[in-house]
Amino acid sequence: MSKRSVYDAEPIPVSAKAVIDGLMESGDLFRYTASVDDPSQVTLLEKEFAEFMGVKYALAVNSASSAIYLSLLAVGVSPGDQVLIPAWTFAAVPSAVVNAGALPILVEVGADLRIDMADFKQKLNGKTKAVIISHMRGHTSDMDAIMALCDAADVPVIEDAAHSLGTLWNGKKVGTMGAAGCFSFQSYKMVNGGEGGMLLTNDPDILAKTVFMSGAYEHNWAKHAHPDVPFEKYQNLFPLFNLRMNNLSAAVIRPQIPLVDERVAKGLSNYEYVESKLNASGFIAVPKADHRERRAPDSLQFNLIGFSDEEAFDVMQISKQRGNMISIFGMQGDNARVFWNWKFIGNVPELPITRAMLKRACDIRLPIGLTREELDQTVDFILDCVSDAKRAVA
Repeated sequence: MSKRSVYDAEPIPVSAKAVIDGLMESGDLFRYTASVDDPSQVTLLEKEFAEFMGVKYALAVNSASSAIYLSLLAVGVSPGDQVLIPAWTFAAVPSAVVNAGALPILVEVGADLRIDMADFKQKLNGKTKAVIISHMRGHTSDMDAIMALCDAADVPVIEDAAHSLGTLWNGKKVGTMGAAGCFSFQSYKMVNGGEGGMLLTNDPDILAKTVFMSGAYEHNWAKHAHPDVPFEKYQNLFPLFNLRMNNLSAAVIRPQIPLVDERVAKGLSNYEYVESKLNASGFIAVPKADHRERRAPDSLQFNLIGFSDEEAFDVMQISKQRGNMISIFGMQGDNARVFWNWKFIGNVPELPITRAMLKRACDIRLPIGLTREELDQTVDFILDCVSDAKRAVA
């Protein structure tokens, strides 16, 4: 295995240093100190990210989880409402639903790592107030079918695109198709801000509501400089949750946005190279890309074929002993991406399709900075661990 850790984050461009030094000298880290004529780093990031993604509005917050939570409230989710979510996502998604006082309704996810559309159609009904689609680990579910069904039912879709910056679906940027799109700048994402998130929307009312709730008290909303957004209409009508991004985070993130396309191309090239080699093994199947999808991967998921629980567990143990654990979602104790660990939602359902997938779905980061030699080492490492796990139990 490469000496480079798979947990290495993307480096911060040197161009950020001058801005960061200026902020350190001035101490001006609060986004609303600046004026409209001399916008803050956060305001500049919002403008640049919205332009990059081709949407009208962007709101920078402290995490994608906060963006999802604010989106739920902005589309009208109230305590007791039902919200459909995938049964395979990060625990922050059901947490956001619970935080809104709503009830998460879990939808099956298949071995292709996409939402099971038969189960989705069955569970989308008159009680559904909103749908969250998690493009988990960058795998895009059938957004054509999902949007058609939700539009017909007049149910808003919130895209959890934390893992999907740069992914395209039928030429559209993932995170721009629903009522709101939510992105993460946590260190292990395509853009490394340490922490941070972004909410995208083309709906001026959603922006107005979320700006207030994110923490724009009094008339700080004016510094968002959107004359077409009805901020006055919502003044003092929404609580302030203080989920803002600060200028230091924005200064770290801004110079990485122009690098996204280059990073995506490199990540996809790496992924396809490793995928082709792993699929030659009879023990491994990497889920195929949908022909409508252009992936932007920074991690790799693959399914173990013909493995018992004991053999699957040994894959994790052997890889851990050799320095880079291959996680298997449903075999890794308290993994936060496993639905039966979400005890906080109450009455966790039994979902056999998702359970079977999680028991054999492996996960390992694939940093875009890996060289071809390092990719070969990664492939050899995975194949050796998987084959040795089979032999260990045989």
